[in-house]
Amino acid sequence: MPVPAPQLRALSEAPGDAAVLCDFDGTLAPIVAEPETARPLPGVTDVLAVLAARYRLVAVVSGRPAVFLVEHLDVPGLERWGSYGLEWVDADGTVRVAPEAEAWREAVGSAVRRATRDAPAGIGIEDKGLSVTLHVRNAPEHLGWARAFAEAERARTGLAVHDARMSVELRPPLDVDKGTVVARLLVRAGVSRALFAGDDRGDLSAFAALDGLATAVRVAVRSSESPPELLDAADLVVDGPPGVLEVLRALAG
Repeated sequence: MPVPAPQLRALSEAPGDAAVLCDFDGTLAPIVAEPETARPLPGVTDVLAVLAARYRLVAVVSGRPAVFLVEHLDVPGLERWGSYGLEWVDADGTVRVAPEAEAWREAVGSAVRRATRDAPAGIGIEDKGLSVTLHVRNAPEHLGWARAFAEAERARTGLAVHDARMSVELRPPLDVDKGTVVARLLVRAGVSRALFAGDDRGDLSAFAALDGLATAVRVAVRSSESPPELLDAADLVVDGPPGVLEVLRALAG
């Protein structure tokens, strides 16, 4: 696919002052019916390795547990942040967890147990440890049930409810999301140019974290399930993970 050159040249011409950040599901990996089977698109890890060796900062910021990112994104120099920033991977591969998140594990666990007991057939229950996602892609007729269940759990446990692509998620009610993580990483790296690629509402805060930079490239991944507000906020729209891979290859040169 043709990639608009001017936006990306501002990054590729000054990699020491640039950051490349991405979501995982729907961005680096195709959306699949069973979340545990998701894998990076072929070629993704290779191009991330090239970028990590060249750019000031390269990171994946995902709702996935950090241990999943350890297993499937083994790329030297790549920053990996899971659970929307509540977990991260140290340089030696050790997974770290924000202390304030640990207090919510039991609440998440109890929600998982109730969902497993009560969910209608077809709803997928993804236990992420620090959050739980109710997937309705295989049973869209039960989206109303999933939302009602999540609201009941919010009242019962205090967990926060977040809508996503064909799913509803419960996670700790902490002031941590992709946007806060991206903002922190950009300040720490000291860059003035950055790109973030994502495919869902949870990526809007990461888009906003690029505001004020000298160069900001917000890449929205288009699909049949794309939130219109994400596409509206984007500087560049690509089709699926293959489109993201072409952007990353253009940045790698």
